Amino acid sequence: MVSPLQRWFNVRPREALPVLLAAFYFFCVLTALMVIRPARDALGMRSGMDTIRWLFVGTAVVTLAVNPVFGFLVARLRRLRFIGATYLFFAVSLVGFWFLLTFASEATGETSGRVFYVWFSVFNLFSTMLFWALMADRFSYAQSKRIFGIIAVGGTVGAMVGPALAAFLAPRIGTANLLLVSAGLLVVALGMAAAVALTRTEATELPDEEAPPRVQEDQLIGGSSWEGLRAAFSSRYLLGISGFVLILAVMVTFLYLTRLSLVSVLEADTDRRTALLARIDFITQATTLVLQLVVTGHLMRRLGVAVTLALLPLTAALGFVGLAIAGSLVALVVFEAVFRAVQRAVMRPARETLFTVVPREDKYKAKSVIDTFVYRAGDVLGAGTEGVMAGLGLGLLGLASLGVPLALLWGLLGLWLGRTQSKMAGSGAL
Repeated sequence: MVSPLQRWFNVRPREALPVLLAAFYFFCVLTALMVIRPARDALGMRSGMDTIRWLFVGTAVVTLAVNPVFGFLVARLRRLRFIGATYLFFAVSLVGFWFLLTFASEATGETSGRVFYVWFSVFNLFSTMLFWALMADRFSYAQSKRIFGIIAVGGTVGAMVGPALAAFLAPRIGTANLLLVSAGLLVVALGMAAAVALTRTEATELPDEEAPPRVQEDQLIGGSSWEGLRAAFSSRYLLGISGFVLILAVMVTFLYLTRLSLVSVLEADTDRRTALLARIDFITQATTLVLQLVVTGHLMRRLGVAVTLALLPLTAALGFVGLAIAGSLVALVVFEAVFRAVQRAVMRPARETLFTVVPREDKYKAKSVIDTFVYRAGDVLGAGTEGVMAGLGLGLLGLASLGVPLALLWGLLGLWLGRTQSKMAGSGAL
């Protein structure tokens, strides 16, 4: 088993256990999300596309309000305790939604669907943010370039299992009970988080530059509840990451709303829309899995983080040109599948390595601001821009005319971030 691990996945023998635990942790998180995501999209579409754009605004406001609360938990609680508090909050919320759907179904409607849409969006961002924050805190910069790609495979498998599990279980146990399945998976994810944090690889078992950070579990991070907001916009490096994430969110929102618009025209029935959206998700996840298993770990190690970060902007530029020329749902599915696959298999692990060279406080507080509020602010910006272009009747050609130059700017920012990170790692600046 040693030789295949080292040759194909760049995992050293002593790292195998924490890497497998981390992959299973991510599997639980993404399965919990994806088992209820198709229903979230279908419920959101009931109110129309204009309402979805406004729901992005609501989500951004909620994430801004929640971040100081999360910062307070990070400052006052031990690492595993604030991670546990966050996951248990979302698990209890799922049980609350289940109770509403089961015992007060007559009270549910468009308003409840909007509330669930916003809640799910916050749940999505915080659950994955916490996972990657712990990974950046648990593994070193050198390790992250080798193993973040293979760890992300667990999430991709979970994102494939989630919709399949929903399709299998929904007719048998009912849609409402899927919320309990998601809550149970979150509890398992919490157990895996503890296992990853407590399973240590001794520094003597790895080269000096790959030794993981030494963290005492009873050590408080401390600081201010608002420190994350200040750091995210005062450090040039973190501001660069914020800009990169902002453009990413704008691009993802362009694709997301374009997909929903085309699907809403082709399919009027909610169940048929859900099935079509689930099929698109499956195609995307399958493409992602192939890239993660074959490419990602070798790509970051050989080309570096800077070039790896620039690959998604290049994909976006080429995809928008192709979409403007073809202008069909098939072209959109191909573009989105490739874009999402490169985003999740290549760019996401590379982006998460950026946080391995910042202080621990920034790995949780500043990262939470960037991955939740900044990302949702990009959603709002993207949704507003797409809405204006749709109102002016510019269509896909107008989207491409804006998306291509934005992608080029995005690529240059990715190159700068990768090179700055390399300098910070070489100087030992943490």
